[in-house]
Amino acid sequence: MSESGEARTSASEPIRVLIVDDHELIRRSLALALAAEPDIEVVGEASDGQEAVELADRLMPDVALMDVRMPRQDGIEATKGIKASVPSTRIIMLTVSDEEEDLFEAIKAGATGYLLKDVQINDVPAAVRGVYEGQSLINPAMAAKLISEFANMSRKGAERPPQLPVPRLTEREMEVLRLVAKGMNNREIAKQLFISENTVKNHVRNILDKLQLHSRMEAVVYAVRERMLEIT
Repeated sequence: MSESGEARTSASEPIRVLIVDDHELIRRSLALALAAEPDIEVVGEASDGQEAVELADRLMPDVALMDVRMPRQDGIEATKGIKASVPSTRIIMLTVSDEEEDLFEAIKAGATGYLLKDVQINDVPAAVRGVYEGQSLINPAMAAKLISEFANMSRKGAERPPQLPVPRLTEREMEVLRLVAKGMNNREIAKQLFISENTVKNHVRNILDKLQLHSRMEAVVYAVRERMLEIT
């Protein structure tokens, strides 16, 4: 399934969620909050990254809620493993870590969202729906750190020649990608460019198809690394 999201064959099919956290109390709290939602189904729980990869391969969840710090295998390595075996799974990092390095490594690994554990539990179902529908979710405080890291990448990238060949994006696709890099969602991008949300989704899908990537943030990382974007 592409980043822009595709409708299920049946409106009655719930969003399948895998919960990954080494603290049982946190898993239970998340499971209870999600179980109350008629359009969401918790299909499995894992207590470490290795178990998460194994379960994801078997259960093929639509969304995984992933802790960063866990025994045996951490959430970032688990994210890489899940994206390799089940690339359609959207992954939300749900963690106490507000370290820039964790955030950036999670995005590079393929995470679609990064929320701190001080988020209200009642907000988690909306986050699950958001990433399933193609949004990239990042805590506002973390978004600023991510943009700062992109700027550092851009400066470092200027010190080396770009890797060739770099897929060509249209002028409009580049406009959309620049706004994605600023943390805007589809609605905000549509308003900024005076186009419909559906048109924005189509542009995002085309960008990801051309770059052969799975998420908006992966596209931004790639574009900065290959000097297609400059962020200051």
